[in-house]
Amino acid sequence: MAFTRRAGLLAAAAATVLAASACSGASTASSDSSDAASGGFPVSVESIYGETEIPAEPERVVTLSWVNADTALALGVVPVGMPEVTWGMNENGSTDWNDAKLEELGAPIGSEDGPELYSEADGVNFEAIAELQPDVILAGYSGLTQEDYDKLSKIAPVVGPQKENYLASWQSVTEATGKALGKQDEAAAVIEDVEAQIAAVSEEHPALTETTFIASNLDTAQNVISLYTGDDTRPRFFKALGMTEAPVVAENAPEGEFYFDWSSERGDELDSDVIYTWIPAGSDNADIEGNDLFKQIPAVADGGLFTTNDDHTTLSISAASALSLPWALENYVPEIVETVESVKE
Repeated sequence: MAFTRRAGLLAAAAATVLAASACSGASTASSDSSDAASGGFPVSVESIYGETEIPAEPERVVTLSWVNADTALALGVVPVGMPEVTWGMNENGSTDWNDAKLEELGAPIGSEDGPELYSEADGVNFEAIAELQPDVILAGYSGLTQEDYDKLSKIAPVVGPQKENYLASWQSVTEATGKALGKQDEAAAVIEDVEAQIAAVSEEHPALTETTFIASNLDTAQNVISLYTGDDTRPRFFKALGMTEAPVVAENAPEGEFYFDWSSERGDELDSDVIYTWIPAGSDNADIEGNDLFKQIPAVADGGLFTTNDDHTTLSISAASALSLPWALENYVPEIVETVESVKE
């Protein structure tokens, strides 16, 4: 996916999941009698572009955009092809949570059974996808246009966006993917497990339930404030942890948008206990706290700022999935808890 400011807002714009059998080869998804019990074929999967019929259990699965590969892997299915991660990636052009699951399934990147990585630097890579000869294309979390959806549908059945503008929840993407792959029972179990892990953190740290938050992008280079709305993955995650979104966001959020800009001169109106922002790698909280405009924000002034300054960590909560969220619970949420508990003392 090409990197633009909007893409950055998206990307910087979710621990155990259900174990499953490894793929029998790089080009096939595992299948056993439990799959048949989970969902028979043909099946129809809905998206914002209508219904897609999948005639038989897919053996060659290809994914695009973020989240979709994570979801297939969480269900024990190794795609034959998935996009190279070009923002927030690790040294494999992947993510730590994807790599861990691929190892578990016996199909690490670069191995005989591993997925082929293809580029999305210029948008949907129709040629690479066609060459992979997929039985299904997973795009439940994406910004796929009607035109691109129609073009991809000539290659194979497409599980289209579950909501426009990358606003689909990780749960809805997991459900749609489970149906498409004949793994509805497994999908339900994965959702239940991840939600239980998140709820356990909230239970262990009751201060979270007493805290109001704002999820933002505080851009020190341009002195721009962008606020993520309640439909974005970041506010959803903080809400799942038990926090309450500050009323100022919902009162001003435009319908159908995952973020909106806020005048930097009105930072003092952004009233909340804590505020989150992602910041460029190598930056730290002092860059926000020392900014003459941003330090007017109440939560910044009162020590309620928490950030992600590592793109990989940012990706784990902004492109939230059934694999990335357990990783975030272990690797990032303790920092959130520390900030919340410090302002609630």
